[in-house]
Amino acid sequence: MDYFIQQLLNGLTLGSIYGLIAIGYTMVYGIIGMINFAHGDVFMLGGFAALITYLVLISLFAGLPVAIMLLVMLIVAMLMTSLWNWVIERIAYRPLRGSFRLAPLITAIGMSIVLSNFIQVSQGPRNKPIPTLVGDVYNFGEVSLSLKQIIIFIITVVLLAAFWYIVNKTALGRAQRATEQDRKMAALLGINVDRTISVTFIMGAALAAVAGTMYLMYYGVANFTDGFVPGVKAFTAAVLGGIGSLPGAVLGGLMIGFIESFWSGNFAIAYKDVATYGILAYVLIFKPTGILGRPEVEKV
Repeated sequence: MDYFIQQLLNGLTLGSIYGLIAIGYTMVYGIIGMINFAHGDVFMLGGFAALITYLVLISLFAGLPVAIMLLVMLIVAMLMTSLWNWVIERIAYRPLRGSFRLAPLITAIGMSIVLSNFIQVSQGPRNKPIPTLVGDVYNFGEVSLSLKQIIIFIITVVLLAAFWYIVNKTALGRAQRATEQDRKMAALLGINVDRTISVTFIMGAALAAVAGTMYLMYYGVANFTDGFVPGVKAFTAAVLGGIGSLPGAVLGGLMIGFIESFWSGNFAIAYKDVATYGILAYVLIFKPTGILGRPEVEKV
């Protein structure tokens, strides 16, 4: 039982990070029907922004409390990735919004390559480690729970609650839901569709930045390739939970975290990705819209 609980906690930590990234995928797809394949690299940019902020802080303010340092890292990472995603949406996606469906997809893949290579050239190809920011570990018999895991749980729950409130209870959320249902009608009713889409990209980037900072804190290393695998896993989580559904994105992220954790603890770790994508294929065969997804009704 102790081993089961330990793997459950590890899976919850990993799934929380995947869920935060997956929300960005599902929000953009829900509003404009586009898969932003550069979103994983925005997550990687958030990690590097947090890393550079950390290096600046320790060089200027030695002895700064870890809590303040983490808060500043989060804020700077969110601001930087939000700016990046806003620029990406304006210059790469908006001009192609009325084009054929493959054009934005190809552009998104191109932006992913651009961001990855930009970080490789500017920061170097090697791993960038940082010292352990939060090293406290609490033992409950054979089960260990680290303080950084608790921080990830709390931040994930708070952010998800805040974004759920924004989407469901605010004027911005109503504009986003109206744009999702019918962009032309939303524009006729006075909603600034372009601004709503830009804000959605910014919100997704902010969540990806938080996930990138948590990833950096948890693993203690950043690399320019970090955006690809977590990005693909988060996209898989969004599809598994039902792309276009915020609760589905979180559920899918948690499921993939649990699958990877339990598989790695009981079977060959090299095959954990096979298990993840195998379960995704199984779910989509019997429920093509994902677990919480709703079938789209196309009017003719």
